[in-house]
Amino acid sequence: MKKIMLLLLVGVLLVSCGQKVVKQASQDSKITLEAFTLAETVKNAFIVKDDITLKKSSTEAGYRDIMENTRAYDRVELTFTPRWVEIENNQLQVNIAWKSVWVAAGKSTEERGMAVFVTEGVPLKISRILRGNPFIFPAQQ
Repeated sequence: MKKIMLLLLVGVLLVSCGQKVVKQASQDSKITLEAFTLAETVKNAFIVKDDITLKKSSTEAGYRDIMENTRAYDRVELTFTPRWVEIENNQLQVNIAWKSVWVAAGKSTEERGMAVFVTEGVPLKISRILRGNPFIFPAQQ
């Protein structure tokens, strides 16, 4: 009786674990991944002052949001941590926690905050930055 139960259990396990089913990524997850990649691309382009990539990755209004209040700086370090994505109509709102270290004239200034990158279009482009804009040079204290 024990041998029959053991054989039955092994048979059930073999049948249930025999097939590998690969789930396809949903359209929403693909768009979300594209939005995260876009945010990293814009961050890296801003750090190296790549104006061409910034213009390609954003609309005119988005580019203005990125470049507004940017004063001369020697170096900037930015860290982005995506937190949440909201998808409505053809627009994504990517909530990103960020930290920055700005170095200008030998002085270092640290800042942190939460930004919302509004992206739209195909391919995605940043159209606005809401809340705490990580690309604005912080006020000196």
